[in-house]
Amino acid sequence: IPSSSSHALVGGLVGGAVAFGGMEMVIINGLLKVLFALLISPILGFLVGWIALRFTMFLARGATPKINRTFNRLQLITATALALSHGTNDAQKTMGIITMGLVILKFQDAFYVPDWVILANALAIGLGTAAGGWRIIHTLGGKFYKIRPVHSLTSQFASAAVILGASVLGGPVSTTHVVSSSIVGVGASERTNQVRWHNLTDIGVAWVITIPITAVLAAGFYPVLRYVFGP
Repeated sequence: IPSSSSHALVGGLVGGAVAFGGMEMVIINGLLKVLFALLISPILGFLVGWIALRFTMFLARGATPKINRTFNRLQLITATALALSHGTNDAQKTMGIITMGLVILKFQDAFYVPDWVILANALAIGLGTAAGGWRIIHTLGGKFYKIRPVHSLTSQFASAAVILGASVLGGPVSTTHVVSSSIVGVGASERTNQVRWHNLTDIGVAWVITIPITAVLAAGFYPVLRYVFGP
């Protein structure tokens, strides 16, 4: 099931903070901004995907099937943009968590991201993307809609645009949910009745339960760590 590391990080941070010092440790305004970004980004992914397909089909009206070759070539650009956007958002969150740990454990005095953390995150996110999650790739690539080159192209464009925009504005979003919603938006733009809406249920459930579950797990894990490592 495609899930969101962004939701998991938010839940884990909130749960750990509450376990440490109660609700007063949580900056509510900051939390609400993060939750808003996580909520609005899939909606934007859907809308941008819907519009992108309509615009692309308008430009390609009257074209022969050979245009699929052009769409495939253009995906080199959109896939690169999507990979870049993935790194600018997801890797940044992980680097922030690692750096926060380094500061808390007094390995460094100020909050700055060391070069080795940047390199390690780049390698990890690249290897993870290349090596893992084939069932998730299958889910995103075919269980929502029967994807052709034009759908893949416009979905990648929509996802990259939303995620890069969020990164510029400093909003953490879920790459998984943005990509999923953009695929659904592209499919709905062409044939609403061909979208496999029932397959969205699992992702919707994961969207709802990830934050509370990770918050509870972090809150439960905190006293264990405190017992092992001391106050």
